[in-house]
Amino acid sequence: MRKYDAVIFDLDGVICSTDEYHYLAWKELADSLALPFDRQYNNKLRGVSRLESLNLILALGERQYSDEEKQAMAQKKNDTYRRLLEKMSPADVSDDVLSTLNELKRKYPLAIGSSSRNTKFILSRIGLADFFDAVIDGNDISASKPDPEVFLKAADALSQRPSSCLVVEDAAAGIEAAVRGGFDSAGIGDASRLDGAKYHIERLSDLLGIL
Repeated sequence: MRKYDAVIFDLDGVICSTDEYHYLAWKELADSLALPFDRQYNNKLRGVSRLESLNLILALGERQYSDEEKQAMAQKKNDTYRRLLEKMSPADVSDDVLSTLNELKRKYPLAIGSSSRNTKFILSRIGLADFFDAVIDGNDISASKPDPEVFLKAADALSQRPSSCLVVEDAAAGIEAAVRGGFDSAGIGDASRLDGAKYHIERLSDLLGIL
């Protein structure tokens, strides 16, 4: 008997990595505001929405900004990030990830559940635009992780109950979202050390031993 009937993946840090592009885009914005933003602080932004990330960065300074100013800053960051994403290609998907996805797709419906509003653009750049059975991203939700909305909508799009889906995540906010939504989760990368994850994997192909 199968443990799960579907798999929901976070995108960044699980299927591919855009961490460096996020960091460079936020760093450019922070430098323009003379804020002491570095790679260590950048780790706090993993799995967090764009506006919430901006608020964390602005907290490094004392100046207060209006909502309009924040929206303009967030758009500026995203413009820089999108420009950097143009460098992405199918080569950004590892052989391990691609072979695992192809193996799983023969047996399970698969979905992406990501807070990023650039999810579909990234998928198109890496050659996976039409691969997944459902893609729920930041354009489809009102609350970002650790709220479980993105995973709940992904499960619904696959016509599955949360308890029948396995969520694969690399960020603490994503693992918390899975737990709050009633999903079992597999933690990879930084999330592989989190107690909230039911499974702890080193590479995506480890899922084949779980599923």
